[in-house]
Amino acid sequence: MIPASFEYLRPGSLNEAIAMLSEHGDEAKILSGGQSLIPMMKFRLSRPACLIDINRIPNLDYIKEEDGYLKIGGLTRETALEHSDLIRSRFPILHDTSFVIADVQVRNLATVGGNLAHGDPANDHPATMLALDAEIVATGPQGERIIPIKDFFVAIFTTALRPEEILTEIRIPMNGSRRGGAYLKVERKVGDYATAGVAVQVTLNDRGDVQRAGIGLTNVGPTPIKATGAEGALAGKQLTDEGIAEAARRASEEAQPSSDLRGPAEYKTALVQELTRRALYRAWERAKK
Repeated sequence: MIPASFEYLRPGSLNEAIAMLSEHGDEAKILSGGQSLIPMMKFRLSRPACLIDINRIPNLDYIKEEDGYLKIGGLTRETALEHSDLIRSRFPILHDTSFVIADVQVRNLATVGGNLAHGDPANDHPATMLALDAEIVATGPQGERIIPIKDFFVAIFTTALRPEEILTEIRIPMNGSRRGGAYLKVERKVGDYATAGVAVQVTLNDRGDVQRAGIGLTNVGPTPIKATGAEGALAGKQLTDEGIAEAARRASEEAQPSSDLRGPAEYKTALVQELTRRALYRAWERAKK
């Protein structure tokens, strides 16, 4: 299908883009990678009157360590995460996540910021960022605003971004040296949306106890889910077979799936339990190394 007609704008700076958003308000959409937005426009599920292409804006494509955070620019492509030595060595959970998004052609264009700002509960990065306790930097007319990731996803395809704001950076705290994470999902075919997915990040103290645990769930609710009950079952304890099994059970209880073409709700709940168990073991192995 062909999208409805729209005005196309291409700002050369962040300030110019924000001014355009302020002028056009809810009628405008930001175009970064466009791998989710353009298909929705073709099916006329989204009909923006104005499309603001931010790809010419400089200094929004980076991966770096700074001030105790891993910082990822809003225009960073998925392939950059996939091939970054820093990501592979320090945050393999992010490599896990980017590697299973769609296919290479899509990942060459798709951006991390766009994946999050789209607000799709079936996307992969939201669960991973919930597990990592990330922060979103939103830039608007009044400057930067920090949004904790747990407050970012408001409803299906709806985030805490204001109409005149742009997601410019993702910040992930680099807490502890003994940390590891993993992202696993079940999909109908390679590159598909997850039938269900689980992201896990654990940090161990010097005794091997869980100093921090983060668990995020993909496509088993109207928004990405932070499994706080499962996280609490691990905090301050040694990782054991029994503890992992209990955390996996609690994660499955926190899932809110609905039956659809990918499977019945009961099947998805069972997937969450098994994927949480497997991801915890993989995260544990990575943390020990």
